[in-house]
Amino acid sequence: MAIRPEVWPFLLLSFVFAALVSSVFRSLRISYGRSLVAGVVVAVVLCGFMLNFFRDPTRIPPTDDGAIVAAADGQIVAIREMMLPEYFEGETIRISTFLSLFDVHVNRAPLEGRIIFLDYVPGKRYFTFREESSEHNQHSTILVESPHMRYLVKQIVGPVARRVVYWLEEDQVVEKGERIGMMKFGSRLDMYFPADLVEVVIEEGARVRAGETIVARVLPRTEDL
Repeated sequence: MAIRPEVWPFLLLSFVFAALVSSVFRSLRISYGRSLVAGVVVAVVLCGFMLNFFRDPTRIPPTDDGAIVAAADGQIVAIREMMLPEYFEGETIRISTFLSLFDVHVNRAPLEGRIIFLDYVPGKRYFTFREESSEHNQHSTILVESPHMRYLVKQIVGPVARRVVYWLEEDQVVEKGERIGMMKFGSRLDMYFPADLVEVVIEEGARVRAGETIVARVLPRTEDL
């Protein structure tokens, strides 16, 4: 399985921390052998966690043109109808995914489209399983114009998250299921779609895989009926 190259600084920090642990053990007059073993154990555990966290598996999106896929691995924690007047004229559907530390943290585009706006918004650091985190926490904003509709993705920072990043530029065209960014210890991702243009087919509590699991479908337009 592929590993994101962003893992390297964290692997280095893991070795540094392991060396510090070993040094502390030695300062406590613990034998050299036991101190070395402690450092090795810490290094193995931390490096194993980082390699697992930064894994980047291949995903194959569904070929159904109207299928909307999950943008993050994890559990669907909320599906809400709401207004988001700064980006949408009418009511939207928000689908929120919570990521554990053991989920893949690479994010993917739920639909093909062109990036029309990117931003990073400062805010609070509520725990991301709380409802208010969607509105008040620090987050990235990714606004996309697809052939079907305009949609929005928010990568949301939690209380212990380092940062979330997107690998995008404005006017860039992305395909459904394409990698768009990563949540470096961020733990919530929200997707917003116009309520009158989609049918949600996923339920709260369901587990999803980014780029593969269908969470909603584009409703046929009147002229297509």
